[in-house]
Amino acid sequence: MADVQVTCINKQPRDNTHEGITHLGGSGWHWTRKQVIDSIEAKTNTFYTMVAGNRGNIGVVNGPNGKYLRTYADGKWNDNLLSLPECAG
Repeated sequence: MADVQVTCINKQPRDNTHEGITHLGGSGWHWTRKQVIDSIEAKTNTFYTMVAGNRGNIGVVNGPNGKYLRTYADGKWNDNLLSLPECAG
C-alpha cells in the first residue's frame, strides 16, 4: 500500500450546481475521483494533503448525492481539497 500526497485537483465546470471534484493528482499521477474512492475503499492506497505544513488524511464520505472525498485533520472533516490548485493539462 502506498501513502500518496494529493497536490492538485480538477473540478466540474463552474456553471454546475455543485462544485465537485472530478480528478485528483500529484507527482506523476492523475486519477478520477472514482479511482481514488475505489482505492481507499479497497485499502490499496491512502491519500493525504499537506496544507500549511499540516497533514490532512483523505477519506470517503457518503453524502446525499453519493460518495465523495474529504480531508480529515485535527479531529474534524474539512474541505482542504477544494483549496488545492487545478491540475495542469
